[in-house]
Amino acid sequence: MTKKGCIKISHLTWGGVDCQELAQRFGTPLYVFDAGIIRSRCRELRETFLERWPNTRVRYAGKAFLIRAMAKLIQDEGLGLDVVSLGELHTALSAGFPPERIEMNGNAKSRAEIEAAVKSGVGRIIVDHPDEIRTIDEFAGQAGIVQKVMIRVAPGVDAHTHKYIATGSTDSKFGVPADSREGSMLTEAIKFARECEHVDRRGLHFHVGSQLFDTDDYTKSIDVILRLMKDLKASLNFTTYELNMGGGFGAVINPAIPAMKSEYYTDAMMKALIDGCKSYGLEVPRAILEPGRWIISESGITLYTVENVRELPEVTYIAVDGGMADNPRVALYQAEYNAVKVDDADGEIYHPSNGGKVSIVGKCCESGDILIDDAEIQAVKAGDVIALYNTGAYTFSMSSNYNCLMRPAVVFVEDGKARVVAERQTLDDIVRGQVL
Repeated sequence: MTKKGCIKISHLTWGGVDCQELAQRFGTPLYVFDAGIIRSRCRELRETFLERWPNTRVRYAGKAFLIRAMAKLIQDEGLGLDVVSLGELHTALSAGFPPERIEMNGNAKSRAEIEAAVKSGVGRIIVDHPDEIRTIDEFAGQAGIVQKVMIRVAPGVDAHTHKYIATGSTDSKFGVPADSREGSMLTEAIKFARECEHVDRRGLHFHVGSQLFDTDDYTKSIDVILRLMKDLKASLNFTTYELNMGGGFGAVINPAIPAMKSEYYTDAMMKALIDGCKSYGLEVPRAILEPGRWIISESGITLYTVENVRELPEVTYIAVDGGMADNPRVALYQAEYNAVKVDDADGEIYHPSNGGKVSIVGKCCESGDILIDDAEIQAVKAGDVIALYNTGAYTFSMSSNYNCLMRPAVVFVEDGKARVVAERQTLDDIVRGQVL
């Protein structure tokens, strides 16, 4: 089982580095990212979107994975950054990321987050609730600036994905309904923003969901938003200079399957936007995308050491030294993965003599701590190292100290070299800040 980033030999390599050696050198569990894959995804977006379509921008969705080294990589590749918390904003700024290329998002921003965003000079604040406008105007006034904002709307499209990662329905916790009628939450927000001396209304934002593998949800949403833009122009003289169409491009889970190409999404979206604007008599706004998972997911693997193998009548459990503390996605929304034994990557798949399934499970005290319920993997024993593919997104970001487990280290590999970009937590880190 091979893909870009690894070479077809008996030992799995990632970014030109032997994964068995990575485990021995840095320990497990271990997050490993091929920085070359990340760069290639950024460059693909530049070529197929930024350079192909005029007046466009890309903002990497930092929630997928954000540490200082990742912020620096994104900066070097010429993309912007979408953040959703004070911590993400601080991470980016501490890495020297240009604040004017940052957008502040989030459905429940605190006053402290809005103040920090305004005073640091972020390029845009995505208004998710009308009350935020008053706070933005207050802090922008104190700073003596005019803060550019965009208003997030829910287009009312139910995305074809897991309900926990669908964000565009009318009852979503994100944004305001795409309703242009007099007295609606959206029209009242636009009217109020018009009265604020220190707020510049640049346009609209929407995001329909994650892990989308066709373009229908995007094109339907774009049509909804364009009709909304036309109505708002007619009723409130509100011009949408910028339209952020979110992210959510699907990342494949099987390393043997080719990755989704960015132009599959971007060409369809831009055609729908340009043709729709022509049809509705609108100027084409600046188009912005916020991909996160698609950029980072397939670049990452997680290495684990097998602690024991338990053969039961109907299932064989492979228990590893990590689990839901370093990857809660399976427990949260049934994420799927593929695994391989790193020193026998091309070996035969193990089939238990009892005919039962093989499950890879973690060490947390939860029956739901399952990494792969029905796995296809080579025969393993205690002490062997295995790799889970496609773990770059929402693993480190979502990891916890459940059961007082230490957060794994993060290693970037590229061109045969490896470097630690986030150190493994220590036992002292676990109790730091606790008071007797």
